[in-house]
Amino acid sequence: MAKDSSFDVVSQVNMQEMDNAVNQVKKEIEQRYDFRGSNASIELEEKGVKIAAEDEYKLETIIDMLRVKMAKRGISLRCLVPGKVEPAAKNTVRQQLEIQQGIPKDKAKAIVAAIKATKLKVTAQMQDDQVRVSGAKKDDLQAVIQTLKAGDFGVDLQFINMR
Repeated sequence: MAKDSSFDVVSQVNMQEMDNAVNQVKKEIEQRYDFRGSNASIELEEKGVKIAAEDEYKLETIIDMLRVKMAKRGISLRCLVPGKVEPAAKNTVRQQLEIQQGIPKDKAKAIVAAIKATKLKVTAQMQDDQVRVSGAKKDDLQAVIQTLKAGDFGVDLQFINMR
């Protein structure tokens, strides 16, 4: 009897690379002429990035710089979930960008539904913030990976633990 093979579908962010991207943006803020004398800042927190600036234009500029640095470091831009822009002290504005780790339940249900729609002999089950796919044939698992790569689920997907 053949042993079942499996893999996990996850959405993870390399936090060390994210820290490096934020540090590069900090350096760029210090060096750029249009940010001289301004109190713009960016801080990496445990589950997000906090950005403060004098106006919304500079806030958007900082977010764009962060996106460029993330792209150069291979971090998916989909992991950032922007919060609303809030007024802060001394006529400044701030915004919290949440770093999305894991697959939310509604997206996981959509992924499982897409796997079932392929009609392949595989099983998909949600486990916390990931989806485990198992089946007897590795070719079926490869077909599931290709299907998920082709689909758009609103999160960046990685495929790990192929056994």
